[in-house]
Amino acid sequence: MPFDYVLLKTDALLYVLLIFTGFYVVYARQKEHLCIPWRQVARNKLGMMSAVILSFFLSIAILDSIHFHPALERTSDDVEIQYSTEIISLFDVIVEPLRTRVEKTYSAPFATHAYSKETIEQANGETRREYPRLVYGGSHLENPETERTVDIIKSSIVGLIKGLIASALIISLLIFRQSKQAKISFKERLRIVLQAKTEVPWQVIFVTFCSMMILVFVSAELSLKYHIFGTDKVGMDVFYQSLKSIRTGLLIGTLTTLVMLPFALILGVMAGYFRGWVDDVIQYLYTTLSSIPGVLLIAAAALMLEIYMAKHAAEFTSLAARADLRLLFLCMILGITSWTGLCRLLRGEALKLREIDYIEASKAFGVSHMTIIFRHMLPNVMHIVMISVVIDFSGLVLAEAVLTYINIGVDPSMESWGNMINSARLELAREPVVWWSLAAAFIFMLGLVLSANLFSDAVRDAFDPRLSGSK
Repeated sequence: MPFDYVLLKTDALLYVLLIFTGFYVVYARQKEHLCIPWRQVARNKLGMMSAVILSFFLSIAILDSIHFHPALERTSDDVEIQYSTEIISLFDVIVEPLRTRVEKTYSAPFATHAYSKETIEQANGETRREYPRLVYGGSHLENPETERTVDIIKSSIVGLIKGLIASALIISLLIFRQSKQAKISFKERLRIVLQAKTEVPWQVIFVTFCSMMILVFVSAELSLKYHIFGTDKVGMDVFYQSLKSIRTGLLIGTLTTLVMLPFALILGVMAGYFRGWVDDVIQYLYTTLSSIPGVLLIAAAALMLEIYMAKHAAEFTSLAARADLRLLFLCMILGITSWTGLCRLLRGEALKLREIDYIEASKAFGVSHMTIIFRHMLPNVMHIVMISVVIDFSGLVLAEAVLTYINIGVDPSMESWGNMINSARLELAREPVVWWSLAAAFIFMLGLVLSANLFSDAVRDAFDPRLSGSK
């Protein structure tokens, strides 16, 4: 085989989360009371626009979560296939030029020369201080001063045309499928979509999708010839680092939720339903945990992990496995320290629900406590869970950046926006200022967090009974 598949711990958890999401989609489609709020989400223009953008981020994260050892080149057919010790992802294969085109050091966005002067020896033996040409950035240009702007415009136009063609084909297929389902002609369905007469804002969805496809193809065309966001101190492409950081940000937001949810859901409902000493113990537990400064607790846990990895270095065969364990551990610590807020909300809701007539009737008929909790209580608090999960996602993505900035976050060898911001501290202090690493991390974080916030607003409006009942 041309590769040796590797399953990292965070990859496995992400696959499990995707499988559970698929099961939830199938289950929700069979329950009308769950379909109604999701239909309301689908009618929200900003919500669907942000969902399209989030789907692009998620696609990159999934591609970047398929890891393997690539096979080494064989000297002859009789030699057994050997695999590299390096672990790469399917996304790395797709963006191979971005990963392998490494310059000597810093270079500005769309630059053709290095950012700092170097001493260069001339053919006649003399030395001069000048900006050397980059090995890859703009290397196809003979006269960069006069050709670069025109070449960037041409490449952007080519990417624009490719993006329009690709998006037009995909949108046409979707409209054709919708026309078959509605049993009308393709032309009639297209007219309905263009006039925005559909319940779901397909016009907004298609415009957003087309814009994202254009952005993808324009970036692909330009990144093959230039470093769009420049390079860092060791010459790595900053655009590549920003794309690789998407997986880290999404894993922090999703896996932390996976760790947090069981604690908050079970303990919160139990505290509100049973009351008495059970409520006292659970309240004492989350009050004590909330009183501990979260940063100190995370720092102590990170130090314990570092000591463990130092004593068991033989268990980690690669830097990727080491970085993956640290990321998983960070998700667990963030989950353990962030479940208290949701637990309080669920406790309050459970206190209200236990006094409702159908709960009292279930008790009178001798229904067991566990049956009441799982059949009656949990389904009626899921709107709070759904709202809290999507709102907390953005905060967790930002938390990773802050924690990595103070060196208690993800491993320094792992691409993340926090590591990019951390490295930008020294870059902003040098002369001339290297600003593009910070700018790239800011742009990608803004895109993800803003989209997540807009989508969470749509979910909150749909699942909150007080808001949905007032409309």
